[in-house]
Amino acid sequence: MKTIQMRRFGGPEVFEVVEAPTPIPSPGQALVRVRAAGVNFAETLMRENRYAVTPELPAVLGTEVAGTIESLGDGVEGLAIGTRVAAPLFAAGSFLGGYAECALIDAGFVVPLPDALSFEVATALMVQGLTALYLTQQSPPSGKTVLISAAAGGVGSMLIQLAKHTGAATVIAAASTDDKLDFARSLGADACVDYTQTDWAAQARAACGGTGPDIIYESVGGAVTKTSLDLLAPRGELVVYGALNIQSFHLGVPELLGLIFKNQSVTGFALAPLLTHDGLESGLAKLFDLTLRGHLTVMIGGSFPLERAADAHRALEGRRTTGKLVLVP
Repeated sequence: MKTIQMRRFGGPEVFEVVEAPTPIPSPGQALVRVRAAGVNFAETLMRENRYAVTPELPAVLGTEVAGTIESLGDGVEGLAIGTRVAAPLFAAGSFLGGYAECALIDAGFVVPLPDALSFEVATALMVQGLTALYLTQQSPPSGKTVLISAAAGGVGSMLIQLAKHTGAATVIAAASTDDKLDFARSLGADACVDYTQTDWAAQARAACGGTGPDIIYESVGGAVTKTSLDLLAPRGELVVYGALNIQSFHLGVPELLGLIFKNQSVTGFALAPLLTHDGLESGLAKLFDLTLRGHLTVMIGGSFPLERAADAHRALEGRRTTGKLVLVP
């Protein structure tokens, strides 16, 4: 089978097409014929060895795939060859293996796909969809004013919709280009700000009636995280998830005093530690249902042949995309 492998860390050029033996599933495993593999920013960090987990080389990246059951190991029940499935490799404890024509996964983590749901959309509802869903469950937006940074991305675009669906009073989208802000508006954002502009915080505060957002879902990092904390309303919550650049963010005495006297909080979020088997199934079932009923629109921002994984990474790192990027073997 064809795989996209890296033998060293570095830029997108480290990817190479390598033919490998097709795996044989062990007892309890399923082999999935990949029809779409999700591309996530975390994988660009893994490629550069800047992620929390260092993959052993040579490595095949990819944490989520959708496709059909190719073969089954002994003892697997409830699945059949050819069944359309979502295979969240990350939920089964693996952050590798998706950039390939076939992927192995513990069969207990395979979730059947409705026929009306495309493989590409299914990939967006795994890492990004579950992240957005769990964020709104951990920090409920109902009745509150919320700001969503990176609002045109895979998670942000679904956060806008889920926040509106669950009764947020006002949703403010923050993104870096006019096209991305237009996209956020099309998904239901009540106001939009460009966080590359020097007065973006003032614009966001004005959209809140002068008080600042009650909840900020923040994933950009750097100066945006610092400004978000300054922008937060009294008794507000800054939720930091997937931040790419938090090295320059410090909670010093002035910031801590602000948190204390304004009764504010800073909350961290990571999806993997929160997932249980039952939660995975129920979460994906909810996202599938919302999508099929038209309450959640999934934007596929780009579909690349498997051999062009490097181009997908370049597009993602260049922040030129909206929605979800996928590889199609």
